[in-house]
Amino acid sequence: MIAKLHSLLFLLFLTWCPVTSAAEEVRIAVAANFRATLDEIVTRFEQDTGHTVVVSSGSSGKLYAQIRNGAPFDVFFSADVTRPKLLEEEGFAVPGSRFTYAVGRLTLWHPGPAVIEGNEQSILLRSDVRHVAIANPKTAPYGAAAKEALQALGLWEQVQDRLVRGENIGQTFHFVFSQNAQLGFVALSQVLGPKVNGSGSRWDVPVHLYAPIRQQAVLLRSGQRQEVARAFLDYVKDVRSRNVIERFGYGLE
Repeated sequence: MIAKLHSLLFLLFLTWCPVTSAAEEVRIAVAANFRATLDEIVTRFEQDTGHTVVVSSGSSGKLYAQIRNGAPFDVFFSADVTRPKLLEEEGFAVPGSRFTYAVGRLTLWHPGPAVIEGNEQSILLRSDVRHVAIANPKTAPYGAAAKEALQALGLWEQVQDRLVRGENIGQTFHFVFSQNAQLGFVALSQVLGPKVNGSGSRWDVPVHLYAPIRQQAVLLRSGQRQEVARAFLDYVKDVRSRNVIERFGYGLE
């Protein structure tokens, strides 16, 4: 009798339980500085939902150009406000979907311990520092912030012959990590991320020396009718994801 009752209850559960939607795929373009942070959020999202996330990273400027040229992305995580706003205005993004997901922070980093401490500005002019890496200020917001900070310090002209420009902040970080440059202006999130775990020495550039690096995400037209794309953006806004973002050294609004 009990076995029959259990069977009946199971059949009723199957009848009334809503059908789980099939796993879907969302394609995301992300600024290089946020890649490691996003990877952790993506892992959690895929585990929680069963959906698949395909991520491509690069400089915000290049990703913006790819989107305008028809690259099949559903969501764009930029390292600035300008490009998501332009995509909205130009009809490539869904109006009203844009939001600030993080505020970036700039740091001057050396992979060795106790190198920068106490020499934050003078170290840039030392004779043994032959190369200082920055991201391209024309295409990468962190590069623009580095230039702005150097100008505010009165050092921009003095370091011109030492600057090595990365295509994006990811390449810039690699220049220093591989010791092809002695120093680099990189994203704090890269230094706090799993590849480095805060090792080396750094100088967190005072935020008053550069305009806030507000990083915005936007839903693109190709993802407008995809529930999974909207679900992922909601997931990023969740408190658990915001805790991950803060742990990687970003500010929040």
